[in-house]
Amino acid sequence: MSSAAMHIARTGLDAQDMRMRVISNNLANVNTTAFKKDRASFATLSYQTVTAAGAQSSSESKYATGLNLGTGVRIQGTARMDTQGSMQTTGNSLDLAIDGDGYFQVQMPGGQTGYTRAGNFSRSPEGQLITSEGYQVMPGITVPEGATQITIGTDGTVSATVAGQTEPSVLGQLQVATFPNPGGLQSKGDNYLLETAASGAASVGTPGEAGHGQIRQGMLEASNVNVVEELVDMIECQRAYEVNSKMISSTDDMLKYVNQNL
Repeated sequence: MSSAAMHIARTGLDAQDMRMRVISNNLANVNTTAFKKDRASFATLSYQTVTAAGAQSSSESKYATGLNLGTGVRIQGTARMDTQGSMQTTGNSLDLAIDGDGYFQVQMPGGQTGYTRAGNFSRSPEGQLITSEGYQVMPGITVPEGATQITIGTDGTVSATVAGQTEPSVLGQLQVATFPNPGGLQSKGDNYLLETAASGAASVGTPGEAGHGQIRQGMLEASNVNVVEELVDMIECQRAYEVNSKMISSTDDMLKYVNQNL
């Protein structure tokens, strides 16, 4: 008796285990600034064709449907869901959120450009606008020592009142990067994404223009994880895992019966 059913059920266990990891990561990042949840996609493994549809069943007739046996399932990939998270007001002048499409640009170690929607920025000792890890936000913005009333407009224009002046001075302008396929960006960790061949080249532009999202000062984008949805998916995943486990047990019992009685 074939144990193919046991091996098929094993692929189901592996796939559901990986899906549970995706769900667990989503739930773990429910409070991560601007986190985008992932969704696991499944695909069938190759089929074994026992009888091809349209093959001759006799000299005068053909099979209408054929006989194809599946060999299991696998995780085809994970897709990042780039839906907008809710805006949370913080009141911090250096907390920024993107309302719409796009990413902030960050100078990563080694000169590589990283992209993020987490706008919880601060100032370095030299006055540069930096991320929590100390990476410089691009284009570089330097806030002079003693500057007050830092204002960042929806178009990314950064201005502040400098000591000795009555009128605010423009310090620079932030830009936003968009991609033809943002789902193709590679997750780096620490809320950073990297450009890949699948994402296409970055299109950098002024916030609020040509499809680039606007910047909201004093706000942060929350994670787009819906806890209720993830819990429902977790229960569904658990049940699917249990069913595949029972399939292995049932197949094992059938094999035992054959060995002991035939």
